[in-house]
Amino acid sequence: MAKVKSVCIYCGSRSGAQPGYADLAKATGEAIAGAGLTLVYGGGQVGLMGICARSATAMGGRVVGIIPEHLDKVEIAQTGLTELHIVSDMHSRKRMMFDRSDAFIVLPGGMGTLDEFIEVLTWSQLDLHDKPIFLLNHDGYWEPLLALLNHVVDQGFANSTNLSLFKTVASLDDVFHELGRMAGSEHTARADLF
Repeated sequence: MAKVKSVCIYCGSRSGAQPGYADLAKATGEAIAGAGLTLVYGGGQVGLMGICARSATAMGGRVVGIIPEHLDKVEIAQTGLTELHIVSDMHSRKRMMFDRSDAFIVLPGGMGTLDEFIEVLTWSQLDLHDKPIFLLNHDGYWEPLLALLNHVVDQGFANSTNLSLFKTVASLDDVFHELGRMAGSEHTARADLF
């Protein structure tokens, strides 16, 4: 596996019903910055995405935000980022986020987060990339989605191998453990991975 230098975060533009979601977003931003990685995300200041970006920035991390013009007017782009790109549409945003990232972490989120995860998973299925994808199943948030994906396989609409195109993890520590395993050493320190 190539060295990971940047990580894309897919997550909610809302904070969710449980305070633990905001805590997770904050910890994710801090962990990425602490590992010396660049955080790539959707550019907004609202919800989990804003919390994640601000926590990485507060730790001195590099943060790249990419937001379409129509959302910039509603969500208002986060200030103080290392880079902010305002693009013409959602497709351009998602493509740039993909191009700028070496790995993906999917936190709890809504329809947009689901869309981003399914798209990057589909691209992996089609052999368009082999970048690691981590579904962070915080407090079982993604269990209904995992059940649906297994149902899709059971009903013959996808191969079971498609379920191995992403890693379901319970914690941030599991993300770094899996990255270490993929790099060839399960005991590699975070700093050695990047």
